[in-house]
Amino acid sequence: MINGAHFLLYSKDPEADRAFLRDVLDFRSVDAGRGWLIFALPPAEIAVHPIDDEAPPQNPDGQVVGAALYLMCDDLDSTMKSLESRNVLCSEVNEAPWGIVTTFRLPGGGEIGLYQPTHPTALELR
Repeated sequence: MINGAHFLLYSKDPEADRAFLRDVLDFRSVDAGRGWLIFALPPAEIAVHPIDDEAPPQNPDGQVVGAALYLMCDDLDSTMKSLESRNVLCSEVNEAPWGIVTTFRLPGGGEIGLYQPTHPTALELR
C-alpha cells in the first residue's frame, strides 16, 4: 500500500543545504527539474511522540504534523569525526534513554539530530 515517504526540509538557504546533503553527507539525488534535487535517504523508521514543550512547532495552518529529523548511525564517535573532517561542527554529546545524541547545523540554519540508537530499531523489518 505505502511504498515510501517524502520528508520536507524547510530552509532559509535551500541551495546551500542541498549542496551540504549532496557534498558533505554524500546523499544521492535526482533532479526533479530546474535544479530541484530530491535526495535518497538511508532506510528510515517513524515513531509517534506526544506533543510537549520539546515538540517542533506545527505549520501556521495547523494541518501538517510537526516533525524532527534524526539521522541514525552505528558509531556516533566515528560519524562525528567524519563530519568534523568535512568542517561540520557537532553539538555536545548527550546520553538519552533511547540513544547517544548530538546535533549539527545545516548551512541554512536548520538543525538535524544524529544518534546512535540504544533502542531496538525497525530498519530491518522491510
